[in-house]
Amino acid sequence: MLETLLTSVYPMSAYIYDLIREGENEFLDFKHSIGDSKKIARSLVAFANTNGGKLLVGVKDNGTISGIATDEEYYMVEAAAKLYCRPEIRFSTETWHIHGKTVLEITIPKSLHNTYYAKDKYGKWKAYIRVKDQNLLANKILLKVWDQKRKSRGTFVRYTHEEKLLLDYLWENEYITFSKFRKLAKISPFKAERILINMIVLNLVDIVFTENSTLYKLREKSFGG
Repeated sequence: MLETLLTSVYPMSAYIYDLIREGENEFLDFKHSIGDSKKIARSLVAFANTNGGKLLVGVKDNGTISGIATDEEYYMVEAAAKLYCRPEIRFSTETWHIHGKTVLEITIPKSLHNTYYAKDKYGKWKAYIRVKDQNLLANKILLKVWDQKRKSRGTFVRYTHEEKLLLDYLWENEYITFSKFRKLAKISPFKAERILINMIVLNLVDIVFTENSTLYKLREKSFGG
């Protein structure tokens, strides 16, 4: 009731409250503050490599608006985008003043042409994706899928025993791991990788990332499911 009254008195704040109600997800991340440009670069890259998204700086994980005190957060994000993202990430900002507190909204568009990498604490460039409310490391297979999809030429696939084995297995089982497929088909890691890449590019198989593993499953709509 109180929140409804406040948002009617301060209609500009309703937008931020609506976002906060969604909670952290694939498109939204809350940051109480920003103290490390390298860490925030990972979030920028993950959003850009997936479907785009927003950072709300000055909002705690539980959705409480804590606000930011200075412009330092903006400059930390700017440093992250320029120094710790490759290529540099373009973003837009909006500053919201809500009941005496300032929230910085950072909007990161989805990448249409590039794969973005963030520099980790060891100086290595790594690609991340956004899965639910987490930033997860993209594996080599996904990176090659992106690269192949961006090429103008089509994908030619020989439907051999190994491809049939993969699809038959996934028809009977929900998921398969890379190592399981390689052992099942009795093929080299390189060949297993190439088959999975082609199946994903052809929209026959989906890659599923979790915090602890990477799985592969049938894309049901490709089979009329």
